[in-house]
Order: sequence, then C-alpha cells, then structure tokens
Amino acid sequence: MSLQDELTTVQRCLDELTRSVSRLEQEVDNSLELRRMRSDIEHLRESLALLRASSPDQPATQRPEMVSIPDAPYDSALWTDAEDEGLGAKDRRAP
Repeated sequence: MSLQDELTTVQRCLDELTRSVSRLEQEVDNSLELRRMRSDIEHLRESLALLRASSPDQPATQRPEMVSIPDAPYDSALWTDAEDEGLGAKDRRAP
C-alpha cells in the first residue's frame, strides 16, 4: 500500500471518528471529555494535513524550491550606495 493510500485511510478513519463523536454528543451532555475529543480530532487533522503536505509522493511543484546560497563573499560594488547607519562613527568605538 502506498503512502498516499495510507494517508487516505487515516483520513477516512478520522471522518468516521468525527461522526461517532457527533453521535455521542447527541446522547451525552456536552462534557469536558467530549470537547477534549473534538480538540484531539482537530489536532489529528492538522497533523495529517502537515504529513500529507510533506510526503515524498507530492509533486515537486507543490514543494518549495531549495535555493542555494554560495559561500563566496558578496561583490563589494553592491554596497557602494549604502550608508553606515547603525555602525557607529568611523573614528570612534562603540561604548
């Protein structure tokens, strides 16, 4: 079974759990335990969505592209028009 199939199965189980908790709420007063269960189900849904988004089966277009940053120093010509703001005066040292 592929990862996507497993994630779909988990989604179906969460949907069934939500329906079961809804039926329980009709029979039992709104208790703290049922509110906790609802909250736990929402946390599981969020975790499942994060897992699904980070799964390796996702197409590359949905994943952010990695940008490599070279270790070489930047060209000093990029900074010719920049001011020395925040660096302190040239003839003094910081306190």
